[in-house]
Amino acid sequence: MKTRQLTLGIALVAIVGAGLFSSCKKKEKEEEKDSDTAGAADQSLASTAVNDMTSISDEVGKTYTVSSFRTADANGLLATSCATISVDTLAAAKTITVNFGATNCYCNDERYRRGVLIISFTGKYRDSLTVITVTPQSYYVNDNQVIGSKTITNKGHNAAHHLAYEINANIQVIKANNGGTISWQGNRQREWITGENTMMWSDDIYSITGSSTGTSSNGNSFSSIITSPLIRNMSIGCRRHFTQGKVEHTPLGKATRYIDFGNGACDNQATVTINVNTYTITLP
Repeated sequence: MKTRQLTLGIALVAIVGAGLFSSCKKKEKEEEKDSDTAGAADQSLASTAVNDMTSISDEVGKTYTVSSFRTADANGLLATSCATISVDTLAAAKTITVNFGATNCYCNDERYRRGVLIISFTGKYRDSLTVITVTPQSYYVNDNQVIGSKTITNKGHNAAHHLAYEINANIQVIKANNGGTISWQGNRQREWITGENTMMWSDDIYSITGSSTGTSSNGNSFSSIITSPLIRNMSIGCRRHFTQGKVEHTPLGKATRYIDFGNGACDNQATVTINVNTYTITLP
């Protein structure tokens, strides 16, 4: 009897052990399978579209030009302006219309743009409580259509004596070539950490925090939070992408994607870590 019980006990241990081993192997296999960085790329594309509109409104509000978005010739040298600017000061809110034209214009940040951005100011760009509203009309960047609107509210100087802005956006990016639609809603805080005391735009550096929610182009919902401030350097050669910062991007039902934009290099690379695996992505 004791021999039989011992045999059954050993068999039970073996079965449980095999089950645990199989479960661990299955979990490892599932983690290896989860290498989908498309949602993280969609988050970056929508976030870039929002920051792109902010950058244009920043330069218009600061210098009344969009010189940084001029077309470039074959040698990369600036040529004529991509955009025409008209200013309406008769309305209660000053309105600036930035028109990139009906056909694609190759700008010196290596993006093609067409369409119109309507930017309204309730006060001066640097004045506390000024609200800036940016509305795209038939506006495309690299053939991706951007629709919706965003508001930028000047919150005055913070404890570090930097101008701070609150940014709320509700946009959609209709990707080129029937690539689907990204829905993106965000609340962010933008701190002007360098360049406030000059009229130049290329010496500006901003630090951005906040969160967003939405739906990727594949229909999956997500939430994202900035865990280390995103840095936007507006110097020539840097202004296209964030140069550093980290975002935790969580698609519904999937593991969190940890997006790292680096440590300050002016490039188009970021890393995405999923479970224990890290992938390098090229930013749009």
